[in-house]
Amino acid sequence: MPNIAIIGATGAVGDVFLRVAEERNFPVGDLKLLATARSAGKTLKFKNKNIIVEEVSKASLENSDIVFCSATSEASKEWGPLIREMGSVMIDDGSAFRMDRTVPLVVPEVNAADLSWHEGIISIPNCTTTPLALALHSMRSISEPIKVTASTYQAVTGSGTAAVLELTGQLEALTQEKVIPQPTVYPQQIAMNVLPQVDEFDEGNYTKEELKMRNETRKILHLPDLPITATCVRVPTMIGHAETIHVEFQESVDLQEIFSTLSRQEGISISESPHEYPTPLTAEGNDLTHIGRLRRDETVEDNKGIVFWCVSDNLRKGAATNALQIAEELLKRNLLRGNNA
Repeated sequence: MPNIAIIGATGAVGDVFLRVAEERNFPVGDLKLLATARSAGKTLKFKNKNIIVEEVSKASLENSDIVFCSATSEASKEWGPLIREMGSVMIDDGSAFRMDRTVPLVVPEVNAADLSWHEGIISIPNCTTTPLALALHSMRSISEPIKVTASTYQAVTGSGTAAVLELTGQLEALTQEKVIPQPTVYPQQIAMNVLPQVDEFDEGNYTKEELKMRNETRKILHLPDLPITATCVRVPTMIGHAETIHVEFQESVDLQEIFSTLSRQEGISISESPHEYPTPLTAEGNDLTHIGRLRRDETVEDNKGIVFWCVSDNLRKGAATNALQIAEELLKRNLLRGNNA
């Protein structure tokens, strides 16, 4: 069984990772839970065994076959090259290596074959990219997409534990008619509000999150010129990212064929009735991309456009589960680099 290390074990994704690994009965030899010096010494449980969190260091990473990293981009950049040099594989939840030409960016249901050319670092996509790429991949068997427009509605857990505390603190102040604390995570109050900004602003007044959706989806689908535009919005929910997606195809498409194709896709659950639409609560705690409200985009001529709504658990399929599925594929395809697996 492979030896596993988790960098960022005490964070929101690290906690979910341990739960999902246990649920999936993922094979684990030696397990090291790693974090910053501030979190070292804490105790976490895996399979009814208490494990003390260590400070991440070169020594703590030795003899690991797979290192899951769900920390900062700086941490990924610091430890990724070392992990690669040690002959291990890092599966990275951050954005540091996603657009690196030498690093596969993988959603296993879509492009697991790309794992064959990894050199020791593998990236998983942004949590809003994954459901978009999965749905587009499924529909390509009918017709190629030629234009994609998306709007997202993203839960605060996407910003980490501090964002959750900020939202709950503001809600508590509102309900008790107290002074609302000044925001420190978000640029404005998030409670009872929506913010049309996820991450920092970048080129052309797009945010980095919006550019990630565009660039990552292109890389995963091997469609480097696919026109994609996104507007990413932070909403005051805890878990589950939602998206409205408009797709224009090369050819006319049959709505029933689209529905049938999506319903057969591994990892997707689709609602047939418009009244049975999924919500973030539908997605919370499971690994499916839930699709509903499938309909024609009447702004696109010749039946070449569709619109649909989708939701997924941003901590599971958007992060921890996708990373574990990649590890399972590495084992199945015998693509680990060490000798301990």
